[in-house]
Amino acid sequence: MINIAIVGYGNLGRGVAAAVSRNKDMKLVAVYSRRPDAVKAELEGVPALSTASPRPPARLKIDVAILCGGSKADTPVQGPVFAGFFNTVDSFDTHADIPAYFTKMDKIAREKGNVSVISAGWDPGIFSLERVYGDAFLPGSRGYTFWGKGVSQGHSDAARKVSGVLDARQYTVPIETAIAAVRSGKNPDFTKRQMHKRVVYVVAAPGASKAKIEQEIVNMPNYYAEYDTEVHFITAAEMKKNHAAYPHGGFVLTSGVTGKNHQEILEYCCQLESNPEFTGSVLAACARAAYRLKQQGVKGACTMLDIPPALLSLQTPAALRRHLM
Repeated sequence: MINIAIVGYGNLGRGVAAAVSRNKDMKLVAVYSRRPDAVKAELEGVPALSTASPRPPARLKIDVAILCGGSKADTPVQGPVFAGFFNTVDSFDTHADIPAYFTKMDKIAREKGNVSVISAGWDPGIFSLERVYGDAFLPGSRGYTFWGKGVSQGHSDAARKVSGVLDARQYTVPIETAIAAVRSGKNPDFTKRQMHKRVVYVVAAPGASKAKIEQEIVNMPNYYAEYDTEVHFITAAEMKKNHAAYPHGGFVLTSGVTGKNHQEILEYCCQLESNPEFTGSVLAACARAAYRLKQQGVKGACTMLDIPPALLSLQTPAALRRHLM
């Protein structure tokens, strides 16, 4: 039985808890939260601990800590701290900062003899794998990734961090003409702005400057500045009524040629009713891999690109060869 701790009990944390309950080799043994007293009632006997004190009580055995905070302000701080105590898995999704974050996590995990799976989920994560597969199978090809239409947890969290914002939901919307151009085999060059737009719904605090909030969101580097972004201000009631679900999805396309210039297009897509629950399911599988890697004597950080697929699965390698090859 793999003993799991969840760090951060928001939408993603609850998604991980649901995933752990569906994996018969896992058990949720602790939840870390900034407000442990507030989440205790939801946990049905699972200890609620403070993120301010990562070291668990002596009686509590934790095999893997799954970090479920936001990539903008939580994971960069909590990742290195928790990697000093446990094997960890996180979904850090600020793509531009992944190399530096990997280096930091790798150093700490190696020093402490732990395994840290970083930037897991469906993108980065599964989509990263699809991009690598396309590049490997079609050398010299062009790769394209389209997200949405759907709610981005990371971008929504970044918008919520803006002063004066009580709640925010960000929808990533792919440009349909861009998708059609790739599927036709044209191999176009795109800017980020030509591939997606971003639509943000914001509940502002009473008295907050909406103009200031809008400018801070649309000019936020790594999240909004590179895209056409619409900001709409709504009430808390409208947010609860119209934006309570977290759907998402997207496409990874690779366009290239083989042999005598035969056009080949590889396409992978996912359609998700619940982004946090699906991401939580991926993180749970990566926790299994982290646990198994630790048993093999592995130390340091890795991504889903580095994990043999069989280590993610609840099934044995023999069963995988028999049923899924």
